Amino acid sequence: MKPLHIIAAALALTATQAAVAQTMDIQRHGDTTIVNIDNPTKYLLLPVEEDQPESQVMLYTDNAADTWMDVRLAQNKVDYYVPFRLGNGFTATVKILNLKPNALAIQSGQMQLSNTWDVTNTDFYRPTYHFTPAYGWMNDPNGMIYKDGEYHLYFQYNPYGSKWGNMHWGHAISKDLFHWKQLDPAIARDTLGHIFSGSSVVDRYNTAGYGKNAIVAFYTSASEKNGQIQCMAWSTDNGRTFTKYSGNPVLTPFDGLKDFRDPKVFWYAPMKKWYMIVSADKEMRFYSSSNLREWTYVSAFGKGYGQQPNQFECPDFFELPVDGNANHRKWVMIVNINPGCLFGGSATEYFVGDFDGKTFKCDTDPKVVKWLDFGKDHYACVTMGNTPGRVVALPWMSNWQYANVTPIKQYRGANALPRELKLYTRNGQIYLSADVVKEADALRKESVSIDNIKADKKGTVRQLPDNYGYAYELDFDVTPGKSAETGVTLCNDKGEEVKIYFDMKKNRVVMDRTKSGLTDFGKLAKPHEIEANYDVHQFKDKNTKFRMLNSVNYQNDFALGTWAPLSLCEGKTYTVRLMIDKCSVEMFIDGGRIPMTNLVFPTAPYNKLKFRSADGKGSFKNVKAYRLAL
Repeated sequence: MKPLHIIAAALALTATQAAVAQTMDIQRHGDTTIVNIDNPTKYLLLPVEEDQPESQVMLYTDNAADTWMDVRLAQNKVDYYVPFRLGNGFTATVKILNLKPNALAIQSGQMQLSNTWDVTNTDFYRPTYHFTPAYGWMNDPNGMIYKDGEYHLYFQYNPYGSKWGNMHWGHAISKDLFHWKQLDPAIARDTLGHIFSGSSVVDRYNTAGYGKNAIVAFYTSASEKNGQIQCMAWSTDNGRTFTKYSGNPVLTPFDGLKDFRDPKVFWYAPMKKWYMIVSADKEMRFYSSSNLREWTYVSAFGKGYGQQPNQFECPDFFELPVDGNANHRKWVMIVNINPGCLFGGSATEYFVGDFDGKTFKCDTDPKVVKWLDFGKDHYACVTMGNTPGRVVALPWMSNWQYANVTPIKQYRGANALPRELKLYTRNGQIYLSADVVKEADALRKESVSIDNIKADKKGTVRQLPDNYGYAYELDFDVTPGKSAETGVTLCNDKGEEVKIYFDMKKNRVVMDRTKSGLTDFGKLAKPHEIEANYDVHQFKDKNTKFRMLNSVNYQNDFALGTWAPLSLCEGKTYTVRLMIDKCSVEMFIDGGRIPMTNLVFPTAPYNKLKFRSADGKGSFKNVKAYRLAL
């Protein structure tokens, strides 16, 4: 052992306790750094440098359950700190692998002992009314459940940095889907692997034997050693803590499939059985069970369906009435795909059909693609379980092309607004609408009405009140000119803008964020290998990739415009609801027939509204803006 340094400190534990000295001894043994701590505090604060490779850090207790965590420890500079729990013993030993002997992280004074962890917001782009973790990385929502007046949001979470890694199930609770309280992670990465996405159910009939109304969670454990396997855990304290099933895994792929993940479990009353739908590469597989532990293969669906090429992920499966008719019901399969987005990267599609407990039969031809959202930042959308009377969905608001490089450090990742899903009929087809939930109305604190506007080519500008800042809602009814562009531009004094307009020549609505603020990080986006070479043969311009050609005003993989077909709506007038937050614009047209979710990073609030009609024939009525706050 080669000692590096010893740090001694004294912390007052309570007002009545005498000060207890802590010592931290850092030594090097071969390629392993060992940190020995006497009288440990609650946390060891680890310095992180985001652009460095991952080191492995473990709280060593000489137990088979000890698990390595991946942390981008500082080599040359400190971007931020993350808390590493030290347990409750009189001593603690932390082992570190893959760290250079001269790394900044192990220099004197860089690692710190502390009983507290400051979660005060330090990030400029943290949203006002969207859920974000206090610190660390977040992606897919999973395991969401409503029980006893509480909404439980579990989510893919890395507590040791603001890039993907160390997947845990983070946990937050709410009574209204907007005021969230973050709790300790519910399910932590373990020796079986990362804790990937999944679902939870309320076991009303005690089929698993853990008690009536126990919450039973299903997730994918993922590692190079074990592959992707489905595991189970249960909770009897209203989802605060979970006990992992000793017999895990409960399901493995029968054909050794590599991509086999994200179990969604639901009760199918006609068969009085539980069913599980699992993403299996480019299809979904159904399994059934009577006790939640033993699963039997039923059928598969999806090969050759929808956007191609694709990778199926994060499934959901539920039944809804069509046009509100309780006697006419259809099953909906949500499929999140990456790559395959209309505009590059990840997105959400869905299929409508019938299910008889054996097979799912889609109503449409395999080549028909139905998108749940027409923005670029809507992914991993799944529904909240146990919400009687409605189906509530929650997406992750980002895109895998650039999720790790957005201009944020304290945290990365946010949920989009929760949406209620409904089926409606249009031109003989059944579609899924996604409208912001009614609870969002409570965010409105004050409002200002704007006169009806007959817009012209130059545009009509209206100023928002100073106190509206970055968080507001804009509602209006728009009747576009028949042959031109009609819309509204959200803009600020720095020339940053988001253009939203109805292009009647192409029968589409567009949201263009090309000049929305910070956009250059989009040059760092990493398109999937499939996507980088995808479909150029379809187009006359052989050198233009699909995602570039299909986007509006493409500059890079972030700086672009997205669009949706107006054929999903009826009539000549459109009802528009825009929800603006610190780093996002979400649009809902005609009750969610067209939802569109996009990130933006303005450097000043969009405090001006410019209404414009290229032919001077467009009009805006019932224009109203609301200041939004929790």
